Order: sequence, then C-alpha cells, then structure tokens
Amino acid sequence: MSLATRALLNLRQPLRSAIRTLHPAAPSTAAWRRRNYVTSSEIQNAAVTEATITPAPDSLGFEATPVKKGGRPIYLDMQATSPTDPRVLDAMLPYLTQLYGNPHSRTHQYGWETEKAVENAREQVAKLINADPKEVVFTSGATESNNLSVKGIAHFYKSHKKHIITTQIEHKCVLDSCRALQEEGFDVTYLPVQPNGLLDLHVLREAIRPDTALVSVMTVNNEIGVIQPIEEIGAICRENKVFFHTDAAQAVGKIPMDVNKMNIDLMSISGHKLYGPKGIGAIYVRRRPRVRLEPVQSGGGQERGLRSGTVPTPLVVGLGEACRIAAEEMT
Repeated sequence: MSLATRALLNLRQPLRSAIRTLHPAAPSTAAWRRRNYVTSSEIQNAAVTEATITPAPDSLGFEATPVKKGGRPIYLDMQATSPTDPRVLDAMLPYLTQLYGNPHSRTHQYGWETEKAVENAREQVAKLINADPKEVVFTSGATESNNLSVKGIAHFYKSHKKHIITTQIEHKCVLDSCRALQEEGFDVTYLPVQPNGLLDLHVLREAIRPDTALVSVMTVNNEIGVIQPIEEIGAICRENKVFFHTDAAQAVGKIPMDVNKMNIDLMSISGHKLYGPKGIGAIYVRRRPRVRLEPVQSGGGQERGLRSGTVPTPLVVGLGEACRIAAEEMT
C-alpha cells in the first residue's frame, strides 16, 4: 500500500467525525457505503491494482517498463526469447528509415552504406565467438542455421558418408532434419544422455563410424539448461575427422564461446535469444579445415553462396550490436 493511500485511510475517520459534529444530519457510515462512496476495501483494492513492480535497473541490463500487478505477469522465459535491448533498437532505426539501400547494390552510395553496416555486424558476431568474419553467414535464425548445417553437410558428403550422430534431447528442428534425412536413406544415431543430462563421451566415441559425416550436439539445452562438454566433444570429432555442429542459440552471448578452442566446425546462432531482434540469426562455417555445405535454397548466391536472399540490413545490424554488447558485458 502506498504512503498516500495509507494517509487517506488514516484521515477518513477523523474527517467523518468532524462532518458529523458540524452537520448532525450527515449520513452514517452504512449510508455512505449505500451511496457508493469509496470504502476501505475499495481503496485497498485500488492500491493493489495501481501498485507496480519495477525490476532493479541492472536486472536486465537496461531500464524495463514497469508492469502493473494484477495485469501481465513478470517475464522469466528468457530461454524462449528475450526483449530487444534499447541500444540494439537505436542501432537499427537508421537502417529502417534513412539508410535503406540494398547491401548487394554495389554501383551506388545507398548500397555501399548498407554493405558497410552488414560487414561491420559480421565482424561483431565473429569477435564474440573468436571467428574470422568470413566464416559468419547470416540466416533468418537458429532453425534455418540448424537445417543448413545438418542437411547441408549430409547432402554434400553423401557419396561416401551417410551417417549422422545427434542426441535425443536436441531442438526439434535438428531432430526433424535428421528424420527427413532418414527418409532419404541416411543412417542417424540418436544418443541418449545420462540422468544429469550430459552426453556420455565414451558412448559418443563408440557411435562414430568410418562413414560418419557429422555430430550435432547443442551447447545449452533450452528445456533443462544443461551445458554439454563442447570442447571435449569437439576434440573427439576432430580426432576422428568428423564434422562437429552445435546449436548454440542458448549459449552465444550468455557464456563464452570460442569456435577454435572448442574445435567447432558449424555453429548456429539466434538473434532474439541474446537481446537482439527476431528474424535474424547466423551460422558459423569453418574455412580451415574447410567445411563444405550444399545450400538448402537457390537464389542470387548471397552469403558465400550458402544462403541466397537479400540480407536484411536492419536485422543484421541489430544482431551485430547485440553481440557487441554481449562481448562487453558478459561476466
């Protein structure tokens, strides 16, 4: 209850007593209520309705909009999506209004401006994961990145490698991609995890075959939050000359990720999981040793020919800014 409401409640009875002294014909308390004057319980209910819950200024890294109690609940589902950081939005706005050129138009200033912004964002994403900017390919999100990784590897190396390894607790887009490959004749091994949610590395070693093309294990599980031993998994894959893909949508920007230290060959990134905009993501594709992918869609050959389609400059700028902020503020 606010101080103003408490003061009003404390003053109400003395005021009524004074009114009765001056005007004996004044209505009784019951009459006041019958005439729909505000009662104590009504004042308290109003105070509850108007009370706001304001998160601490540093709880999300930026000032949040107060939420009325009794209205929308406090949001705690950051693994599903995160709000766009106001600093990210500020970086995006010029490319939604004034700087609207096609980044692939290389014959005039409008295209040069947005191309520069796209490449700057590519560098920001690469810096966060310790990659070369040329190894970052922009996509619509982690789902597309996962599809491109799993299906792209399988289709490119299908002439001599038709075995994929993943876990039973992967994101649905990875599991569905694997099922689609099974319908095409690929062999997929779905490894179980231990009671603690972690993959047994001995079981992984035993599952690798001469014709294994890819191992796909997500870094942080979106349901139970377990963090897999990515560096160890990457070492096993490198030792056996098998490509290693990880869905890092829940990890990038939240925990340190180093694609070289962890021996990651392909990594999926989502913008809206790290306080960036929705509709944008990226895939890290290693260049040395080179990883080859077969594109899943045809078009103008943008993004090294791996992901055709006009790159959405405002969204890319937002993803880059979110990565820059994460790199600076990650503890």
